[in-house]
Amino acid sequence: MLEIITSVCLLIGAFFTVVGSIGLVRLPEFFMRLHAPTKASTLGVGGILLASMAYAFKDGLLIHELIITLFVFLTAPVSAQLLSQAALRLKLKSKARLPE
Repeated sequence: MLEIITSVCLLIGAFFTVVGSIGLVRLPEFFMRLHAPTKASTLGVGGILLASMAYAFKDGLLIHELIITLFVFLTAPVSAQLLSQAALRLKLKSKARLPE
């Protein structure tokens, strides 16, 4: 049962990581490109870390995975915020249409 849970978490994590990577390549402008890997890849790394936790559960040591998870989920939004703030200060124009 533990192998099935690990495999499902790995597949979910890999799916979101691939979706974030495709979004990074295919989206047309900076702000859209910033959104795709920040959201989707964070979920992807979360799924892979859940799989790592499930695999390490049999040894009883989960502290390393918990620390990595905390670090990833705290730093990814902060780095996206800092990148978007830098782009706004450089007056990078968005090509997105505003709602009327």
